[in-house]
Amino acid sequence: MRTHAQAVVIGGGLIGCSILYHLAKFGWTDVVLLERSELTSGSTWHAAANIHGLHDSTNISRLQHYTMALYKELEAETGQGCGIFQPGSLYLAQTEAREHQLRLQEAKARRYKMNFYEVGRDEAERLHPLVDFDGIRCIMYEPEGGNVDPSGVTAAYAAGARQRGAEIHRFTPVTATEAQADGSWIVRTPKGDIRTQWVVNAAGLWGREVAAMAGLQLPLIPTEHQYFVTETIPEIASMGRRLPSVADRDGEYYLRQEGLGLLIGAYERNMKFWAEEGTPLDFGHELFPDDLDRIEENMMRAVQRVPAAATAGVKKVINGPMIWSPDSAVLFGPVPELSNYFCCNGIIPGFSQSGGMGKLAAEWMIEGEPTLDMFGWDMARFGHWAGKAFTKARVQDQYSHRFKIHFPNEERAAGRPVRTRPVYAMQKEMGAVFGLNFGWEHPLWFAADGEPREETIGFTRQNWWGPVGREARMLREHAGIIDISNFAKYEVKGPGAEAWLNALFANRMPTKTGNSCLTPLIGKRGGIAGDFTVTRLADDEFMVIGSGMAERFHQRFFKSVPLPEGTTFRSRTEELGGFNVAGPKSRELLQRLTNDDLSNEAFPFMRSRQITVAGVDVVALRVSFTGDLGWELHCKAADQVELYSALLKAGAEVGAGPVGSRALMSLRVEKGYGSWSREYSPEYWPQEVQLDRLIKADKEFLNRDAYLAVADRPARDQLIMLSVSAKDADATGGEPIFLPDGTPIGQVSSGAYGYFVEQSLAMGYVKAGSAKAGDKVTVAILGRPHDAVLLAHPPFDPEGKRLRS
Repeated sequence: MRTHAQAVVIGGGLIGCSILYHLAKFGWTDVVLLERSELTSGSTWHAAANIHGLHDSTNISRLQHYTMALYKELEAETGQGCGIFQPGSLYLAQTEAREHQLRLQEAKARRYKMNFYEVGRDEAERLHPLVDFDGIRCIMYEPEGGNVDPSGVTAAYAAGARQRGAEIHRFTPVTATEAQADGSWIVRTPKGDIRTQWVVNAAGLWGREVAAMAGLQLPLIPTEHQYFVTETIPEIASMGRRLPSVADRDGEYYLRQEGLGLLIGAYERNMKFWAEEGTPLDFGHELFPDDLDRIEENMMRAVQRVPAAATAGVKKVINGPMIWSPDSAVLFGPVPELSNYFCCNGIIPGFSQSGGMGKLAAEWMIEGEPTLDMFGWDMARFGHWAGKAFTKARVQDQYSHRFKIHFPNEERAAGRPVRTRPVYAMQKEMGAVFGLNFGWEHPLWFAADGEPREETIGFTRQNWWGPVGREARMLREHAGIIDISNFAKYEVKGPGAEAWLNALFANRMPTKTGNSCLTPLIGKRGGIAGDFTVTRLADDEFMVIGSGMAERFHQRFFKSVPLPEGTTFRSRTEELGGFNVAGPKSRELLQRLTNDDLSNEAFPFMRSRQITVAGVDVVALRVSFTGDLGWELHCKAADQVELYSALLKAGAEVGAGPVGSRALMSLRVEKGYGSWSREYSPEYWPQEVQLDRLIKADKEFLNRDAYLAVADRPARDQLIMLSVSAKDADATGGEPIFLPDGTPIGQVSSGAYGYFVEQSLAMGYVKAGSAKAGDKVTVAILGRPHDAVLLAHPPFDPEGKRLRS
C-alpha cells in the first residue's frame, strides 16, 4: 500500500468509487480508496438504482444527465457492464400543482435540449399498457429514464480508476485521520499509514463516524427504507419489451419493472429512524426485518394505478438503511474549518447523481472550484446550529414528504426555531410570519389583525401576496423598518486591516474613516464568489457586511489570505442586530430619535457614522437594499428590542411600520439590484453581472489572475430585466426565457411583483446579443409562455435620485 497520495477516498460505495474515478480521469493518478469491507457495503448494494434526469434545480438536472450518459461510456471504457436499462420514465400529475411542476421542468428541458416532453393518454397507454391513467391531468415522458445495476456501476467506476493508476484497498478500515501543520493529513489503517494532501469522506452510512475522527459533526441520520419486488406478472412476461418506470409522486410511491415483475417502493409517512447514535461498525450487507405494514397505504395506491400488481405475490422485500441530511441533499465540498478535507455525504438519489458528484469533486480539489454553482449541495449551507434535534426533525419531514413538491418561497416548519434574536417574541406578537436563514428566524411578512398568520404555498400567488404589497407600498410612500440582523457581519481590526482587505477583495478599500464601498469577491475561475459592503470605522478598523446564508461558504475565501501580524478578523453576526430604515420619510423618522445631523450634506450616500439612536449606540450606514433613501443601523443584540421599539413608535408617527424580507425582495427587484446566489454566482464573470466597474485590476487581490484571464473576453450572458404579463403567478427563479419563435435564450434569476411600479418583474440572464431593450420574449411561468419585454432600465428610480436625496 502506498505511503503517500494526492488524495485518500474513504468509502468504497458508489460515490467513493465515482470520486476516485474522476480524480484519476482528471489527472490525479496517485490516489487511493480505502474500504472497511467489500465495495458496495452499506447502502449501495441494496439500492433500487433508478436513474432520471429531471430535477427542480437546473444544475442538478445537468449533472444527472451527465451521470446517465456516463454509464454507457464507462461500459465501453472498462468492459464492465453497468446493467443499464433505459425503457423510459412516465411522470404523472394528479393535481394542478404537480402539473405546474412538470410543465416547468419540460420548459427547462427545452431550454437545455434535454429529452423530456408531454405525451397524450393514447401514447402513454401504448408505452405502458398496464397503467390506469384515470384521474391524471398531465403525462410527461423521459425516454432515457430507467435503472442500472448497483454492483455493476460501482465495479465500473472502480475498474476505470484502477486503469488510470488508482489503488483500491478492501478490508482496510480507517482508524484515524490526523491533520498536519502543513495542511496535509495522515490517514491511519491497520495495514499502514498514508500521508495525503486531501482526505475525502465518502463513507456513506459511516460518514458521521469518519467525520468525528477529524473533530467534525455532520448533520446526518439514517432511516429504514423499503421496496419490494413481485413475482412474475403474466402481462409483463408476454410483453416482449421492457416497460417504462412510473413516477406517480402524488401517489407517494415509485414503480418500475424488475425481471418479469414490478419493483414498488415508498417513502411512508410512518417512517422509522435507525442507528441514531452511530452506525454499527460491523454492519455491512445486512437488511432489516420486513415491515410492509408501514407502506401499505402507498402500496395500495400503486396497485390501484397498476391493477396487474394486485394479482402478483411478493418475491422479496428489501428493507435497508439510507442516511439523510436535513434537506435530503448531499453534504458536499471542502470543510471550511479544516484544510483539505472534502465531504460527500448523505446522498439519496445516488445513481442519478454519482457521476456529477464525482466530476464536481474532482474539479473542486484539483482546480480549486467546480464549474457549476452548487450552493444547494454545499455543506457550508449548514452551520453548528444544525444539531441532532434539528437534523432528526428535518429528516423526518423530508423522508415522510419525499415526493411533496418544494414550492417557491416555501418555508417548512420542522425543527424550528433553532436560532432566534431578542426581538423574535416581539415580532411574533406583532404578526410576523417567519422564514429560516442559516438557522436564524427572520420575518418574511407581517399579518394584520384578522389575517391568517400561516402562509399558504403553491406556484401561484398566495395569501401573503396582499400583505407583502401593503408593506412594500408603505415603505415607498412613507418608510419601513426591516430586520436585517441575519446579514453576515465581520470585524477586521489592526494595523494590517486595510492591506488584508485589499488583498482579499477586488475593489479598493475606503481610505477615509466613515466611507464605505461595494466590492466583489472573485472566485477561482474569475466569477463572482460574493458581494460585500466594506466600511471604514476607524484608522485600523473595518466592518464588512455580506450574505448571511453564505457566511460559512465565505470562510474558505477569508482563510485563503493570511492575516498580517497584529490584525484580527472575527464574525460579529451573532452579537449584532440590525435594522434598515428606508423610504422617503426615513430621515424624518430617524431624526426624531437622534441629535446627529442626518441631512444629505452632513450624512451623504455611502457614508457611515457611529451615532446614538433612541439612546442606543449604533453603526449607521447610509445604504439600503431597497433602492430608496435609507440607513442600516447595527447595534448590540442586547439593545435590539429597545431600538426596535423606538423605531416602531417613531415610525407610526410618519406612517411607517415593520417590513419583511418578502417585500424587500420586491423592492430590490424593482430597483434592479442583484443578489448573491441569484444574480451573483461563481458561474458568472464580473462583466456579465455589471460589477466589473468595481474591480481595481491595478492592485493585487484574491484570484486576480483568474479575473484577468476572463476580463477581456466578451460576455457570454447578459443580466437583463423583464416586465412580464402575469396575472396570477410571478417568476421566482429558474424559469426559461424564449424568443417568440421558441428559441431558448436564457433563464430567470429572480422574480417578484413590483407593487410600487405595478408590474410583474423578473431579472435574468440571456445569451449575449440574443435580445435588446424593447424586444419581446416569453417566460415559462408555470411552464406556460407568458409574454414579456426587456426593459432598458429598472422601473423604479433608474437614476438613483431617491437613494441619494
